[in-house]
Amino acid sequence: MLVCAVVLSASVLFLLRRRAQAVLRNAASATIPASSSYRTPRRIATLKDTAIKESSGLVASRQTPGMYWTHNDSGDGPFLYAFDERGRSRGVWKLNGIKARDWEAMSAGPGPGPKKNYLYVGDIGDNGQRRADIIIYRVPEPVPVAGDELSTKRKPLLATSFETLRLRYPDGPHDAEALLIHPRNGKVYLITKQVFGNPHIYEATLPLVSLGETLTLSHLGELEIPSMFGGIITDGAISPDGTRVVFCDYLRGYELVLKSANADFKTIWKQPMTTIDLGSRQQGEAITYRLDGRALLVTSEGSPAPLLQIERR
Repeated sequence: MLVCAVVLSASVLFLLRRRAQAVLRNAASATIPASSSYRTPRRIATLKDTAIKESSGLVASRQTPGMYWTHNDSGDGPFLYAFDERGRSRGVWKLNGIKARDWEAMSAGPGPGPKKNYLYVGDIGDNGQRRADIIIYRVPEPVPVAGDELSTKRKPLLATSFETLRLRYPDGPHDAEALLIHPRNGKVYLITKQVFGNPHIYEATLPLVSLGETLTLSHLGELEIPSMFGGIITDGAISPDGTRVVFCDYLRGYELVLKSANADFKTIWKQPMTTIDLGSRQQGEAITYRLDGRALLVTSEGSPAPLLQIERR
């Protein structure tokens, strides 16, 4: 008897993921009802910097109200792009001396410096699931001054003061595009991107100083996404007050809310999940809360990139 064993290589799995992404992008007719807690999405700006071609991470500035940070997907260099609510560039910073292997997400939170705010950039993409470890860059958030808006990708400002934090999963490599930092205790959460099955939640407490060691994440469980497409999560964020968590895929958003502001944050993963209409996006891979927590902001891949806002009722 001839027995044929079929082995899916990493390249075949990658093609399956890309196919799943295409299905999601073309699924505008899906009928999962959206939450009534949010208003209709509204396009508030177009990003003026055409170097932002694949906005893959997004965060509201903690230092400069009304300003936002984003970065491109893999293929770009280690650049951070700042812009305001009208889409006007506020400057371009380069993390000097490193390469951006597969930047997929960013967040903001506390760090080693007292009363300082930090940007956390996640080099966490791993389509082939081959990486022995992943990297998070912790960057003191720059404060733009007059003239910084003239910097460009070709002539960027340099960010030389940052830390490289290496992490690994306890159960082997995973692809991930959602990096969340708790706004009070600085704990990091990574949500895997699953073509089949539920996405997984991993947690770690980042060291105040990078010691050059690789930190092992802890597995917290799985998320049940109320979508016919499973767990293809492309980004996520924690609200500035730490009471809400939002995720997005290529089609819509999903939110978890703590029962009370004093509840243990870990209980948020067991709360009921509601869906949110995020509007028309060519390929949505970035979402964040506005600084006041009263609205969501999303971008989309493509240039010029749109900036959409979804306010809470």
